[in-house]
Amino acid sequence: MGDAKCFWVAFNLVPGIGPARIQRLLDTFGSLRSAWHASPSSLKHAGIPVNAVQALVTLRARIDPVAEELRVYDAGFSALTIDEPAYPVRLKEIDAAPPLLYIWGELKTQDKLAVALVGTRRASPYGRSVAEELASNFAGSGITVISGLARGIDASAHEAALRAGGRTIAVLGSGLNHIYPSEHRNLAREIADCGAVVSDYPLDTRPEGKNFPPRNRIISGLSLAIVVVEAGESSGALITADFAVEQGRDVFAVPGDIDRPGSVGCNRLIQSGAEPLLSPEDVLERLNLELIARQEKAFEELPEDETERSLLQLLSDHPLHVDEIGAATGMPAATIAASLALLELKGRVRQVGGMHYIRMREPKTPYRVE
Repeated sequence: MGDAKCFWVAFNLVPGIGPARIQRLLDTFGSLRSAWHASPSSLKHAGIPVNAVQALVTLRARIDPVAEELRVYDAGFSALTIDEPAYPVRLKEIDAAPPLLYIWGELKTQDKLAVALVGTRRASPYGRSVAEELASNFAGSGITVISGLARGIDASAHEAALRAGGRTIAVLGSGLNHIYPSEHRNLAREIADCGAVVSDYPLDTRPEGKNFPPRNRIISGLSLAIVVVEAGESSGALITADFAVEQGRDVFAVPGDIDRPGSVGCNRLIQSGAEPLLSPEDVLERLNLELIARQEKAFEELPEDETERSLLQLLSDHPLHVDEIGAATGMPAATIAASLALLELKGRVRQVGGMHYIRMREPKTPYRVE
């Protein structure tokens, strides 16, 4: 238990030290163990503000990092740091990716195929029905359903995914010791049994309004696409949609009656450029998820075929546009697109924007503190 993770857990308890400052500490001190024991003057010299330095000095005088890590496991949870291979690849790539995730349940490789369903807490019967239909369809197609465990649309999506026998992930705006809303405690337990309940907040963090907007970046970060099912003008689901746009995710919105308050947010999203969603197939076809879900299991344990080997041989750290790949290989565009999609799922290539691709290096040995 004396390895690096206990210091990640400990630093996650320090107010004022988030993703950017964690990286600054690593760059300056080489390890979080060294940063934890650094002098106040060294911490200030590293660019950590005075109030955060004081919070760290106060905290490290009264807690034991190893004991804090043990608390996570004793509660039946696990912790996952951003430098571990199991950390979700898409989430790792977003701005302000959480350095540490607390997990109740298990994240799996298949969760790379995920769609977020979000919406208002004041869901109408229509909104609930649509959320249930979408979640059931996605879960039945092998797609993980992501949402926020809130009342209304979120709960309907989680429940329908479970009934369909699929996987679902709930992202909290509180610590795992404070499931919110409290009436969803049993639902959270069911989700943990068949998926995961996730938070980047320390275990004892209570649900506060300021916590929920930041957690929405995780909902969109874990997903390939976001569907806003029903949302009023000021719904928190619109914040998730904003994060999705920033992260380069596809955003879909379910159109609604123009005279219904609960449809204002969705209709405005469509007006602003979101894809109108008329059936689950709109998402599956746009992202080619149905094909990928069917093929992933067959391909994940198999060696690359000749086409994939040719693409891997061509690609490097230097981004290549798909048109350049086509010109170099002479392959049809559809063949290149399908092979690149599978290689990306396998973690062998990555799209770095604008249809440019690079080859991924072999994973490095996870960072450890000696």
